[in-house]
Amino acid sequence: MNDFTMTKDAAGIATIVWDCLERSMNVMNMEGMHQLDSFIDDALADETVRGIIITSGKKDFAGGMDLNVLADMKTTSGDSPAKGVFEGIMSMHKALRKIELAGMNAKTKKGGKPVAAVLPGTAMGIGFELPLSAHRIFAATNPKAKIGLPEIMVGLFPGAGGTTRLVRKLGAMGASPYLLEGKSLAPAKAKSAGLIDEVSDDPMNDARTWVLSAKDADLIKPWDAKGYKMPGGGPYHPSGFMTFVAASAMVNGKTQGAFPATKALLSAIYEGAQVPFETALRIEARWFTNVIMNPSSTAMIRSLFINKQALEKGAVRPSNVADQRVKKIGVLGAGMMGAGIALVSAQAGMDVILIDQKQKAADKGKAYSEAYMNKRIKRGKATSEKKAALLSRITATTDYNALKDADLIIEAVFEDSKIKATVTKAVEAAIPDDCIFASNTSTLPISDLAKASSRPEQFIGIHFFSPVERMMLVEIIKGKETEDRAVAKALDYVRQIRKTPIVVNDARFFYANRCIIPYINEGMRLVAEGVSPALVDNAARMLGFPVGPLQLVDETSIDLGAKIARATKLAMGNDYPDGAVDDVLFWMENQGRIGRKAKAGFFEYDDAGKRHGYWEGLSEKYPLLDQQPDLIEVQHRLMFVQVLEAVRALEDGVLMDIREGDVGAILGWGFAPWSGGPLSWLDILGTPYAANRCKELQAAHGDRFYCPNLLQEMADKGQSFYGRFSSATKAA
Repeated sequence: MNDFTMTKDAAGIATIVWDCLERSMNVMNMEGMHQLDSFIDDALADETVRGIIITSGKKDFAGGMDLNVLADMKTTSGDSPAKGVFEGIMSMHKALRKIELAGMNAKTKKGGKPVAAVLPGTAMGIGFELPLSAHRIFAATNPKAKIGLPEIMVGLFPGAGGTTRLVRKLGAMGASPYLLEGKSLAPAKAKSAGLIDEVSDDPMNDARTWVLSAKDADLIKPWDAKGYKMPGGGPYHPSGFMTFVAASAMVNGKTQGAFPATKALLSAIYEGAQVPFETALRIEARWFTNVIMNPSSTAMIRSLFINKQALEKGAVRPSNVADQRVKKIGVLGAGMMGAGIALVSAQAGMDVILIDQKQKAADKGKAYSEAYMNKRIKRGKATSEKKAALLSRITATTDYNALKDADLIIEAVFEDSKIKATVTKAVEAAIPDDCIFASNTSTLPISDLAKASSRPEQFIGIHFFSPVERMMLVEIIKGKETEDRAVAKALDYVRQIRKTPIVVNDARFFYANRCIIPYINEGMRLVAEGVSPALVDNAARMLGFPVGPLQLVDETSIDLGAKIARATKLAMGNDYPDGAVDDVLFWMENQGRIGRKAKAGFFEYDDAGKRHGYWEGLSEKYPLLDQQPDLIEVQHRLMFVQVLEAVRALEDGVLMDIREGDVGAILGWGFAPWSGGPLSWLDILGTPYAANRCKELQAAHGDRFYCPNLLQEMADKGQSFYGRFSSATKAA
């Protein structure tokens, strides 16, 4: 199967077209790279060929590398997987370097054939690294296209020469947003930033004109020219030194050193900047190999790329149900959650009926979308026409009769089962018989809420995370009587709004909150024991969590936590495990320190709501231990208390697919992304070690750390989660 084809015309231009069959987007594999390399050899050897154009047969140029290739490099290399990866990466470097030098004389840099890259649309990952090796990049005038190097987002960094070339092209500081943050740009902005050379309404014609007129000097990359100096200076240049120091400080400040790929990328940049270009490519390949051999990389790629895509494409969707895309949605409750749901639904092109008890409240909910669009217009990301179109799709009202032709309802009213029951009955009297009804509850069991419905088989949970428009995860909860059509409806809706779904069975707190609450609670337990609040939060941030547990409870509000604690205690009775946590939680609530919204919580806040250190009253109530615990001990408590709940959720049948457990944890509450998720982290540790560590933590800190039977069984058998459950996760 040929991913590349080549034609030669009478003018002497060889056009190489990248067009992967049976794929909507081009992706690179080793077979494709060999095909490209052979065509380059052919074109360079053919005296009738004056120049080369590399383009795509699709609307976009390429989406990147087929990441399964990297796994194959390891698994097919026998006892030397690192050698196999390094040699595979170097073969790509060799092919792209051949394009860059294009047959020119090694000493005089003359006699080469011009190579242009034409990008009709998006070019990401190696889809941009390949053009970077060409002599000139032409992009189509396509504002929807994105150009960039997003590898860092899935635990990698550009390893096919993109790191070395972009740093030499823009300098370390100029390249940092694209390498260290994975930032991508539309073509016009990419040209302004220096990523590409031309933006054109007819890029193929402009590329042909350039190829036929290019001189020898036009083909020499700056780093191949005599006297080249890196923009901004190298590591030992006075200004360059400060750049590299600042870059290191910036990255470690943001990541706390928790992400292996980021550290490897910095090393490749720093070391590569001090040596000739060819050597820098070898350094890049070595550090890339280092990342690939790190189990963190495998876990991140699996969760954030392969499994995430599988879930978004319907891996867990009931196959026996026809398409259930939503045309008209009713959103009940126009508060922050309801307003956000209305916004993302209207953005997806649905007609939205936004209902509240009072018209003023409903209008306020619609105004949220207006304010959102105003911000986007101000930033140049939307137009007045798009704003008007979006707002025209939202009807704010108090009239349930407006729901008469809705095909999905999402209830987002106050978190009270009695209120929800009243709303459910009232709405079901107005909606069509086949309309699916969903609750956005974050804690109340769906099966209990469904008792108020006359159609429990059509009742389901659709749990959004706040803020709705920014958070990518949506948790879908099946009640005891929920049927497949409701599940398919929820999944198709989530796909329409371009978010990632997980489907779980009903239980108190479902999956996400089941794991988040112990994380928050463990932070408060540590404070009550006399552990420094700064140690608690920083231990979490050094694991890669976006915020520590104390900051998180301030953001979500302490009074909400107290309310959940009271409801849980009432439901569990003598089995309630968190009395020690309640001592802290209820005391803070009684002090009026209910979090950021009150500008008083575990942190001190100024009038603008900005944090100013931890509240000194904490240490007066809970004196600090003279001997603070070891960092790893604190981190293990914070990690294990979450991952054990994930295991129990799997054991209890709440989680039905381990992919959802890992993807949901990372997207839902920012669980240590470098780990690939809680179940992947246990695989990295090894189940025997994890089970033994549970016993140590249980002996030291209590039964919440007891080893689940499933984990102990797997430890005894030497099994991993992705090994044992591989039949259910074929896509991983």
